[in-house]
Amino acid sequence: MPWDELDRLIRDAVAREVEVGLPALEGLEGRVIQRLAQPAGRPALARRLSAAFTWPRIRLGWALAAGVALFAIGIFVGRVLLPGKGPLPAAGANLFTVAAPGATSVAVVGDFSAWQPISLFDHDGDGVWAVTVALPPGRYEYAYLVDGRWVGQDPLASEYVRTFGEYVSVRYIGGEGL
Repeated sequence: MPWDELDRLIRDAVAREVEVGLPALEGLEGRVIQRLAQPAGRPALARRLSAAFTWPRIRLGWALAAGVALFAIGIFVGRVLLPGKGPLPAAGANLFTVAAPGATSVAVVGDFSAWQPISLFDHDGDGVWAVTVALPPGRYEYAYLVDGRWVGQDPLASEYVRTFGEYVSVRYIGGEGL
């Protein structure tokens, strides 16, 4: 089909569509103005309820007050209604020592430090490295790093366990049943 004929067919189709829709457009402006001039009626109950429950508008002040109230209720429930065995036990000083003559750096790593090194010190140069760490009662796994080498079996430990192919020492500190 040639382009000229296709163009003529499209123009004829558009003209027919406009002629069919023209009666609906007559007087449209007057109908819109008349509708806008009428007072708005109350929406139906179902529409008002759906609007109320779909995106509630909460003021920041009320949201903050509700958050503080929920926090206070949580504290009350945690302290009064669900009492524990009392306050947490106090952390006590625990001495970690290792004999490493000739070492240049010694550290202790353990679950109490998220396995991050805590440096030990040899103040008098006799090869005995020490550090004091405050720990509450509990069970702790630890090991020493002597010049970067893992030493997991402390002779002063309560026991040893094998974790991820390496030994670690276990120390029990105070508390009931430990």
